[in-house]
Amino acid sequence: MTDTVARPEAAHLALGRRGEEQAAQHLESLGLVVLDRNWRCREGELDIVATDYRSVIVCEVKTRAGLDFGDPGEAVTGEKIARIRRITSHWLRDRRVPWCPIRFDVVSVLVSPGGELQLKHFPAAF
Repeated sequence: MTDTVARPEAAHLALGRRGEEQAAQHLESLGLVVLDRNWRCREGELDIVATDYRSVIVCEVKTRAGLDFGDPGEAVTGEKIARIRRITSHWLRDRRVPWCPIRFDVVSVLVSPGGELQLKHFPAAF
């Protein structure tokens, strides 16, 4: 019985990791340098923190296997945005980053049943 519960969760985690890997590769292809992935604090997690040497870019990655619940990027709600901003302030303190411009991006990754990826990048999404 435990296996049937664990399998969907493991598949969900693997899907999320695949989306985050594709998002990181995409950001690097744009010339960004990834500073942290899956950085955690007591308030939550930042998926990707990167830089273009001028700004810190905090990227929220949403990956879905279908559109049953809408486009993956639509899952970034006002509540989620507020939490990401709070967590970013913890990251800045933890990494001792002095004041700098911060940009918040969203990367939406949709995986088709055949395994093909459709990635959409929304720079400065919020």
